Amino acid sequence: MVAIKRIVLDVLKPHQPSAIEFAQAIAGASDDCHVRLLVLEMDEKTETMQIEVSGERIDFDAVKMSISDMGGSLHSIDEVEVGSNGDAG
Repeated sequence: MVAIKRIVLDVLKPHQPSAIEFAQAIAGASDDCHVRLLVLEMDEKTETMQIEVSGERIDFDAVKMSISDMGGSLHSIDEVEVGSNGDAG
């Protein structure tokens, strides 16, 4: 079976929740999930960020729901890495 191993997202979110809380919630969306969050831009009400999610089997629907539940908006999927079972990377 083919699984998402890494995905890079462009996301717009309000200032609250904080970037730390946002990243923690996304990391909780999949088992064994690592999140790297980079704030690219800030204005009065929002932050534009690049979020890299990596793991053995990322549940993309759960990641999207987590972003939405926290008031964020997924603008684009900028990179995707997939692999099949037994794939080393």
